[in-house]
Amino acid sequence: MVLYFFVGVAFFLAIGIRADDSTHMYKSGEAVEVFANKMGPFDNPLEPYAYFELPVCPPASKEHRFPSLGQALVGDELFLMNVTARFGEVLPGDQPLCSLTVDERVASQWTEMVRQQYWYQMYADGLPMWATFGKISDTGSAQVFSHQSFKFGYNGQQIVFANLTVSKLRSFQPGDRLSFTYDVTFVEMKQISFDDRFRRYLDNAFFEHRIHWFSIFNSFMMVLFLGGLVLVVLSRTLKADYARFAREREELESGGSAEWTDESGWKQLANDVFRAPVHAAWLAALTGTGWQLVALCSSIILFSIASLVYTTPGSVLTYGVLAYAVTSFVGGYASATVFGEFASTSASLGTQWIRAMLYTALGFPGFVLTLGFLLNFVAIGYDSAQAIPFGGMVVMLLLWALVSMPLVVIGTLVGRHRRGSRSASRDITVNQIPRVIPRRPWYLSWRAFALAGGILPFGSIFIELYFVFTSFWNYKLYYVYGFMLLVFVILLSSTACVAVVSTYFLLNGEDHHWHWPSFCFGASSSIYVFIYAVYFYCFRTKMSGLFMFSYYFGYMGMMCTGLALLCGAVSYTAVSAFVFRIYRGVKAD
Repeated sequence: MVLYFFVGVAFFLAIGIRADDSTHMYKSGEAVEVFANKMGPFDNPLEPYAYFELPVCPPASKEHRFPSLGQALVGDELFLMNVTARFGEVLPGDQPLCSLTVDERVASQWTEMVRQQYWYQMYADGLPMWATFGKISDTGSAQVFSHQSFKFGYNGQQIVFANLTVSKLRSFQPGDRLSFTYDVTFVEMKQISFDDRFRRYLDNAFFEHRIHWFSIFNSFMMVLFLGGLVLVVLSRTLKADYARFAREREELESGGSAEWTDESGWKQLANDVFRAPVHAAWLAALTGTGWQLVALCSSIILFSIASLVYTTPGSVLTYGVLAYAVTSFVGGYASATVFGEFASTSASLGTQWIRAMLYTALGFPGFVLTLGFLLNFVAIGYDSAQAIPFGGMVVMLLLWALVSMPLVVIGTLVGRHRRGSRSASRDITVNQIPRVIPRRPWYLSWRAFALAGGILPFGSIFIELYFVFTSFWNYKLYYVYGFMLLVFVILLSSTACVAVVSTYFLLNGEDHHWHWPSFCFGASSSIYVFIYAVYFYCFRTKMSGLFMFSYYFGYMGMMCTGLALLCGAVSYTAVSAFVFRIYRGVKAD
């Protein structure tokens, strides 16, 4: 026991005196490690390459830091630079870094890298630094920067500032030998606290511009107006309908004539609206997956608000992958609950709940993993650092197989206990022969409602989409997750309101096939998001090449598919509650 005690004390003392970028505490003269991460063309942000796989000065060691899952997915791979930097010590002049002989291959690569405006990223004490590789001279020839200046600011024993500048442009020809140098400067910066050292990377002028605040206020007012309109119009209309039904029934019960009765409208569908839809298992699975995505997005946004996620590279992606696996329970539960409502009115569905469970577990995750692995093969073909390492792919598959799928099964089993709970609150009868749906003009069909209804939810998030796309594709660091939470709530609210109004018009036209249309009323907004993504690619970026084309539209395809499921689940749930609510007070004939 005494031995264990002294070992424990020695361990904690070792932690206390350790000075590196994990503790962020340094003693005077302690080594400050500089890591090189990746390099790539400026116009193609998702086409990075491992820094030392290109013809540059070699690393101090071939060993690299093992990245987190999120860092592995975005292509981060940190190698120690051959730079001597000691805390608080200035290293002036031209310190030798390396010398490289330029042959035909190197000269050709360097020229192409300069013309494509290659940039590279380095880290020191967890702080990122960026610099450009070279520049085109006034004569049109390619030149490279041969000197790197590292400037570090410190407050007490902690580094609060890191910056890299490059200088000394050098032309090159095959056969030349170029020397690369560096210098290190340490400056005391008491005005910067350690907790605020990442604030210099935040573009406040861009994200907190007045147009951003105005867009949030405008979207919020639009939702209030839309919600008020839904409440006023539907409550008054439904109240008038209920009063008319009561007068008609009193007239018939008193022996009066019913010739004047209006045999049209949503009341005529009381014995048909609860008929189970076609492909019920698929609808239940898509709705369940959508609610899982709602839980996932909510947890990611709240996690990002509660913690400074931009201080840890890849933390949002790591948390998102783990959160998706955990929220699979929500997907299975919601899928089983929806399918239970169908099964309570249709005995023919039988054991199809197993099929709905498999669709939930395999559908969207299988689509994302398949598309992700296909994009990974493209990255491997280009020898890009964006390629997910084999270990990362194995971890993703294990999370899916060992965590996500079992939780879907557990959620399904729990959700089955609620089957038919809402339907049981009303004595439901379903006609054996489906009611004939009257023919309507094309502009009154559910497809026209879906296309028109998707515009309002898209309009409520349009401005925020610009900020999100710009941060993801144009080197901006997104940090205003409070705005994102408001926009997310606005999106869900507007989607639910539009779906309820559209369904009311659909039922009033005596179309009892409301299940799939109600899902499409919400999902249709993703069509406009994808159209905007095409516009953004063509007119707001300078991306080029098969690599970026496939990656951009692959990721946008994933995002729009997820958005369609998310909004579709919300709209279907809102419409389902609305339908059960209005027919609860109608006595079926």
